[in-house]
Amino acid sequence: MELVWKDITLEDKETFEQFYKYKTSRGCELSFSNNYLWVAHYGTKWSVVEECLVFYNPHRDSISIPIGKNPYKALDVLMNYYEENHKTFALHLVTKEQFEDLEAHYPGKFTIEYVRDVADYIYEAESLGTLAGKKLHAKRNHINRFVENYPEWTYEEITDENLEDCFAMARKWREQNKCDEDKEKSAEICVTLNALKMRKEIGLTGGLIRTREGVVAFSLGAPLTEDTFVVHIEKAFADIQGAYPIINREFVLHAAKGYRYINREEDLGEEGLRKAKMSYNPAILLEKGNVRLV
Repeated sequence: MELVWKDITLEDKETFEQFYKYKTSRGCELSFSNNYLWVAHYGTKWSVVEECLVFYNPHRDSISIPIGKNPYKALDVLMNYYEENHKTFALHLVTKEQFEDLEAHYPGKFTIEYVRDVADYIYEAESLGTLAGKKLHAKRNHINRFVENYPEWTYEEITDENLEDCFAMARKWREQNKCDEDKEKSAEICVTLNALKMRKEIGLTGGLIRTREGVVAFSLGAPLTEDTFVVHIEKAFADIQGAYPIINREFVLHAAKGYRYINREEDLGEEGLRKAKMSYNPAILLEKGNVRLV
């Protein structure tokens, strides 16, 4: 059997979204915007196997859980493919619920190792929008300081008219954070700039915070499931107290109306980012792991 793994292009959006109707996870990677934006960094490829969408990670030589009407028929074909090619079958980004399903269909056949760095942080939208309760008291204080310092602040939807202001802010953020000196930060800012440029084509909604000093924060995201909205990009000037908390709150209030959950993606093992994400009291820490044959 031969499988053809294809590069992800803008023309694949409609195809992917047809398969995403069958997805069973709130994982941030299960959106075309995520797939498209990070393909250059991760080199992810895709194919259709037994009427299911499958992603392939060439660095790991592993695949995703097939998405479609009959993922287990596709898995049988893929396991045979790996065996025929004398390769070790492996799955990546598998959730606990998906592994339970694997166990039900293939008892004792697989083992999983969860990777904390790729766990998604999922929050109650109401909690992020109101910041109510003792645990989020510090966030409210930061926003109060921001409002005191910038009483003229406004929230705006990102449009063609204010897009260049966001690009200018992103370029300044790149300089402040010395992104050109760090491979991961460089990839991050490249994704951010591409997300701004391609926001309409890949289905992103954006919002920004403006003060007398100009744009000080912006965010970009998209619907993920019927009840979950995913925030892909969030940038703010760290030296402006409250800039991050206020774009977090305002973007949820304006862009994610009607959604129960907000997926703010993983921390990739970055200590400061993990501390920040945990401080917002996630409702769900969506663990994912690597699966191999026993």
